[in-house]
Order: sequence, then C-alpha cells, then structure tokens
Amino acid sequence: MTSSPVKGILFDLDGTLLDHRGAADAAITAWVEARAPGHPRLAETATLWEALEGPYLAMWQAGRCTVQEQRRLRVTALCRELGLAVPGDLDAAFEDFAERYRRGWAAFPDAAQAVAGLRGFALGVLTNGAQRMQEAKVRAIGLAGQVGPVLTGEVLGGFKPASVAYTGAAAALGLAPEEVLLVGDDVRNDVTAPAAAGMRSVWLDRLGAEPAPAGFPRITSLSELAGLLGAASARGHLGERGRP
Repeated sequence: MTSSPVKGILFDLDGTLLDHRGAADAAITAWVEARAPGHPRLAETATLWEALEGPYLAMWQAGRCTVQEQRRLRVTALCRELGLAVPGDLDAAFEDFAERYRRGWAAFPDAAQAVAGLRGFALGVLTNGAQRMQEAKVRAIGLAGQVGPVLTGEVLGGFKPASVAYTGAAAALGLAPEEVLLVGDDVRNDVTAPAAAGMRSVWLDRLGAEPAPAGFPRITSLSELAGLLGAASARGHLGERGRP
C-alpha cells in the first residue's frame, strides 16, 4: 500500500530545537554552587537533577500533582540528596533555578536553517513541557512564527506518548496522522509511540549513541532532514513507520 505524502512536520522541542540539557545542567549547577560553594558533590548535581526530572514530570503529566507541586518536590528531593537545607519558600527556590535556566535557552545551531528549509510543509512543535514555558522557549530561540503552533498535553488532552497527543497535534495542523512526520530525540515519545498512532517519525540522535529502532530512520543533525525528505519525495512517498 502506498503511503500518503508527508504534508506536515512536527518537531519535539527540548533536545531537538532547543539545547535543554545544556541550559538545565548549567542552571542547576550554578543554583547549588550559590547555596553551597565548594560542595563535594557539585560535579554530580546536573546528573542528579536530570534523574529527578523524568519521574516528577511524569507525575504532573499523569494528573497526580500540579506543575508547581512537582517543581517543589524536585527541589526538595535534590536538597535532601545533597544534604542541603530545604528552602522555606520552595516556589522562590525553583524560580531562582528557572531564571538561570531561562538565561541559558539557546537553539541548536542546526535548528533555524532546518526549519527555514521546510517551506511548503505545515509545521508545528509537539512538546511535553508546560504550555507557557514552551511557548516562551520558542520565542527566546527566535523561532516564533516560523515553526508553527506550540502544542503540549495541556492543550491536546494528553502528553506524549499518549496517542491523543499525536492525533491531536496532526489535527491542529489540519492533517491526518499518516500525513505528518515527527522529528525528535526521545525514542519512545518521538519515534515508536507516534508510529503506533499512525504517524511517521525520525529519530534525531545528536550523540550518535546507537542504531535506531528497527524500521526507523536516524539522523544525527537536523541539517540531514531536508535530504531525507528530498530522497523520499524523489521516490514518491515516505514509507511506513517513517522509512524513507
């Protein structure tokens, strides 16, 4: 069966268009250093914070706490792990980190050119962060108005990897899931789960870590995306499960 042509492209945001890890690692390290100069575990801080990020964000995405509550829980857990006094005002403590994090927001060097080279496609961003923050990120890295709507679980009724995130995002572009290609760095959220919802996908493996899951293309830079799409166009379609 011939696949529908790709008419729309959805980008993940953190780790795909924006260097989230670089900004978050620098921000949390500076946050701890300001509170405990010379802390013996300072070099571990970014890794510890990253390990806390997933579970607590998942709690919020599942509706088990508010976005503010998960932030308080993350700060508390990090402080206890490092033996720091838990701040009396957890919201202010997280905002101190968040301000440092915002100052570090930067697009990957390949992002703007890749987006600019996709004229003719309906574009959008599908991301699991909080709506207002993710919209602010897109503005901060200079892609507002260029990369289409910013779509999160708060507006779609479910976060990746829920099927509704992909079908809802496709609908927001005015397309069917099979007409949309998702590009992202998370194998589950951006590659295998969208495929299960009928969407094509490409794994952006910036670190060149390992082979892509069977049946899916892998790129190591967004600069490779136009070539992948061009090769698929020359053959008349992009194949099932994102295969060119």
